[in-house]
Amino acid sequence: MASAYSLEQLQQFLTHIGLPERLRHEPPSLSLLKALHVHTLSTLPYENLSLHYNAAHQIELNPQYLFRKIVTDNRGRGGFCMEIAILYNHILRAIGFDAYTAGVRTRGRLEGVPRGDYPGWNHIVNIITFPDGSKYHADVAFGGDGALFPMPLIDGLVHQNLGTQQIRLVRDWIPHQVHRAEDTKLWIYQYRNGVDKDWNSFYSFPGIEFYALDWGVVNFWIGAHTDSHQRFNMLVIKFLRRLKEGEGNKDEYEIYGKRMLVNGVVKENLGGRTQAVAECKSEAERVEALEKYFSIVLEADEKQGIRGYFSELR
Repeated sequence: MASAYSLEQLQQFLTHIGLPERLRHEPPSLSLLKALHVHTLSTLPYENLSLHYNAAHQIELNPQYLFRKIVTDNRGRGGFCMEIAILYNHILRAIGFDAYTAGVRTRGRLEGVPRGDYPGWNHIVNIITFPDGSKYHADVAFGGDGALFPMPLIDGLVHQNLGTQQIRLVRDWIPHQVHRAEDTKLWIYQYRNGVDKDWNSFYSFPGIEFYALDWGVVNFWIGAHTDSHQRFNMLVIKFLRRLKEGEGNKDEYEIYGKRMLVNGVVKENLGGRTQAVAECKSEAERVEALEKYFSIVLEADEKQGIRGYFSELR
């Protein structure tokens, strides 16, 4: 199936994320995939603002709508997981990557740490297959503890993430899984915040392809169900990038930190500890903070759309 985006839109996207000129006409490769990951992650914030600053409080997943909102309008917008990952999937396929979207079960946090059962489908990743048969997991829309690069589907391989954090994918069953055989094991994304810390299992996925109609069902649940935390919590996570130091890295970039908004609090982590940098007491202050810290500009109707909603700051 062809990408929804034209070659003109592809070049517009690559310009939008600041991909170095030398890479913009490269054929699919792992090095290109890594660069796309860094530039996408640090340009498109993970944010669920369309559930809040929107009178309909619904997310639109049409690829052309997403392109207009995130790229063409150029207002600093990103989106929540399905918005960014679906757009990214069409970009990957426009370049020529063999990529599909896969459903994920993400555990909720308790006191900042993922705990409890794996719920139903509530997240999305891209799976990329190279001609040699190697497969990579690319998650450019998870938020704070997400991978800063594509991860090979290799059981137990440990990677260094932001600061002291390490991440890995392991093959195992999840607790409530009934049918247990070698071929029913899932990929489980884990992180730990130091070599002396315990591994935390955050999400699991079998790697099967999800289609547009599947995402419509997941999107409806996230936007409408009373158990969906997205309806009650406003979230923005923007990763920060800089040029890599050293010879031979003239136009190679890296992620060095992240900036977050959780409801009314703005936080920042530059590779060490997370610190609060601002607290918003009103809608006017939050709208100002979105522009100051995240370069997100809301339109007048969006500002009005939050009136009377759960997350409005009063």
